[in-house]
Amino acid sequence: IFSSTHNLSQPVFENLLYAFGSPNYGTQRSLCFNAMVVAHLMTYGIEEPGRNYNNVKYIILTGRNLLEAISTSETSDLVEAIAHGAHVVVLDPRFTKTASKAEWLPIKPGTDLAFHLALLNVIVGEELYNRRFVELNTVGFDELKAEVSKYTPEWAAPVCGIPADTIRRIARDFAAAAPHAMAHPGWRTSNFINSFQTERAIAILNALIGNWEQPGGLVDSGGEGGGIALGQPPQPPYPRVRAQRLDGVPWKYPLVPLKLGIFQEIRDAILSGKPYQAHGWFIARQNPALSLPDRQKTIAAFNKLDLIVTLSTIPNDTEWYADVILPEASYLERYDPLLVLENRVFLRQPVIEPIGESKSALWIYKQLGERLGLGEFFQYKDEVDYINQQLAPFGIDISAIENRGCWSPLLESPRAAERSSCFVPQQLSFEEQAPTTELKQFKFNTPSGKIEIASETLRKAGQPAIPTWQAPPEPPPGTFYLLTGKVGQHTQFATQNNLWLHQVYPKNELWIHPRPAAERGIVSGQKVRVTSDIGTVEIEARVTEGIREDCVWMTQGFGHQSQGLKTAYGLGASDSDLHLTFVDPVSGGQALSQTFVRVEKI
Repeated sequence: IFSSTHNLSQPVFENLLYAFGSPNYGTQRSLCFNAMVVAHLMTYGIEEPGRNYNNVKYIILTGRNLLEAISTSETSDLVEAIAHGAHVVVLDPRFTKTASKAEWLPIKPGTDLAFHLALLNVIVGEELYNRRFVELNTVGFDELKAEVSKYTPEWAAPVCGIPADTIRRIARDFAAAAPHAMAHPGWRTSNFINSFQTERAIAILNALIGNWEQPGGLVDSGGEGGGIALGQPPQPPYPRVRAQRLDGVPWKYPLVPLKLGIFQEIRDAILSGKPYQAHGWFIARQNPALSLPDRQKTIAAFNKLDLIVTLSTIPNDTEWYADVILPEASYLERYDPLLVLENRVFLRQPVIEPIGESKSALWIYKQLGERLGLGEFFQYKDEVDYINQQLAPFGIDISAIENRGCWSPLLESPRAAERSSCFVPQQLSFEEQAPTTELKQFKFNTPSGKIEIASETLRKAGQPAIPTWQAPPEPPPGTFYLLTGKVGQHTQFATQNNLWLHQVYPKNELWIHPRPAAERGIVSGQKVRVTSDIGTVEIEARVTEGIREDCVWMTQGFGHQSQGLKTAYGLGASDSDLHLTFVDPVSGGQALSQTFVRVEKI
């Protein structure tokens, strides 16, 4: 098994994986955005649409806490849009920093689908959609019209806890702001089993108002390459792999792209030995001991293996169970493959010497490849030679960009980057950029070549072709929805041992509303016991009105078991000790908010 988190050296990691011939690839994507990606593949034929914030007037964020998330550039775009008067609606059971800058709707968990179906009901029923765009660029509108006719705001209000008048107002205002409006596709959309249907409804909502390739709307992101094709070292074709994947893709989950996979399913295959027994796991820049739900299941899977090899900059919880640790140099100590954003190429280069025996991932993967007899797949002398081969199509080498850090092919000459600042694309101001008035027909990478409101691919797979209501499970009496999310001070599971960040955010807390807290005699700062069907943790309570009464919330990344983390060890609690495993049968996403817990004073 090979697994890695998305990073700059991931293509080289994948090169080792494919050259070795393993079919088993685990990424963090099923814990994050599988529902969003698969939904947009079924609808637009792209994994994720880009967002154009120029001149945007209305934004709907479904659980997307951009002001504390890891998408720094988009966070800046949102802040500037708000400063220019954009109206933002945030659907979130918790009062986040993003919600503080928006109209906050404390929606009941798992019912975002009902809210968006009601928006579609109003926009279709009151004919607020862009009729010409729908005619030119979509298929399946009549089927949608018939389905959403029953999802009125009055139906949705008691389901999601948002007044019918509010839903109707938002639908009308959103349509009135078109095409300078967007329903954000989200990011961590793996919340409930029905999250895939929610993402389909969001995708269709954007299609109805015709915001494609419009300022303030959705755009084709151009894929991860950003439109620039880098060079790469020569190599032979990969060996053909005939073995089944252990995560069930595609034989069990036919709609999930191979590179997304279903990370949480790998453990069951290890424990059962079916369809075959796994013996080793190579884990790069990843911490499944803390990130996957049900930590005890992950540890049991570790114990079933003969060999665990890890690559990391810190001795995290997964390293604590490893047989071999390959110490990677930190981002200040290494070269990485080039990063492409829009029309610019960015260089990461070392500013200090690596400490101890740590090396760059480019060096480590090349050494592993050569010692496994796969050297022909790693035809570069060193890190600098790899980067030079990436730059070769542009007629430059690393010397052209190492003093500036980035380069753009739009400069007048390749060497111009040596004497001028890095090219920054000129964008129109919010007042200057106008929508495209001429409606045209676009070509989408779908079977029909259009935006598929009704998806024949889904229908053939035995799934609803149109978004339809799927009721989520609700917590039994006396229990709460367990919600988790990021904070601005930490990067997921990786920075809790950083001394500076530890000072500003030393441990996590459990947010709980004053009413259920008072019923249990709980006050802020007091230790509470949180129990799910699979585990129990102890954590300090934070009593706040910034969360719904039926929910509790904690950030991830705490409760470390690795004693190598001398600062973070043992502080706070881990949500992975509580989360049960629930897999969306369509997108393979883990339903991270579908675990229910009991809370009691200690």
